[in-house]
Amino acid sequence: MAVVQANQVLEDQSQIESGSFGTFVGVYDGHGGPDVARYVCDNLFRNLQAISAENYGVVTPETIRNAFLLTENGFTALVSESFNARPSIATAKVGNTGGVAAIQLSSEHNANLEEVRHELKTLHPNDPDIVALKHGVWRVKGIIQVSRSIGDVYMKHAEYNTEQIAQKFRLPEATAMPILSATPSIITHDIQPNDCFLIFASDGLWEHSSNEEAVEIVHSNPRSGIAKRLVKAALQEAARNEIF
Repeated sequence: MAVVQANQVLEDQSQIESGSFGTFVGVYDGHGGPDVARYVCDNLFRNLQAISAENYGVVTPETIRNAFLLTENGFTALVSESFNARPSIATAKVGNTGGVAAIQLSSEHNANLEEVRHELKTLHPNDPDIVALKHGVWRVKGIIQVSRSIGDVYMKHAEYNTEQIAQKFRLPEATAMPILSATPSIITHDIQPNDCFLIFASDGLWEHSSNEEAVEIVHSNPRSGIAKRLVKAALQEAARNEIF
């Protein structure tokens, strides 16, 4: 596991939990502050454990969805308690060669992807501005790129879209329904005998490394320190792009 701090305050969190139930890996990509990522790191797995215990320890897609919803509701309650003293909490959030084939196990919930924009337009048919192109980047309501998140409550509950939050986050009009969703997309992959490893990372890696490049690095090097090696490769690529 490796982390590079890109902002003044480290907004991202990660965790690995392992036991008789299997292995739980979380990479929480925060923006607008560290609050949600820290809250999710502290509560999502606990909620998953509690809910699965009610089902004799069995984890199903419904168990996972309920754990996300319970975590979302818990953080929204925290926002309700803290909003007047810390309105910024309402704008915080937490959104996979050499003979080895790379299989992407998840997709981004990012408005730059056409399928995500289509999903948003389908869910909000009466809002022509649900996505907007700003400075060459598609954003939800012209503000943020993610379409699903825990947090970002100002985009879900009108009472937090007030003059108390920063102007750059404020929506120009009240919304009839939540703009973002905390419902996760769930993909199941049956582990095969030839499967070698998994790479869990936020977009800080994938913006500068293709699936194939990341898999080749892991496949061709010792596992010890491999997370740092992936981060170093991404930083080197980012530096090259900045120069050229």
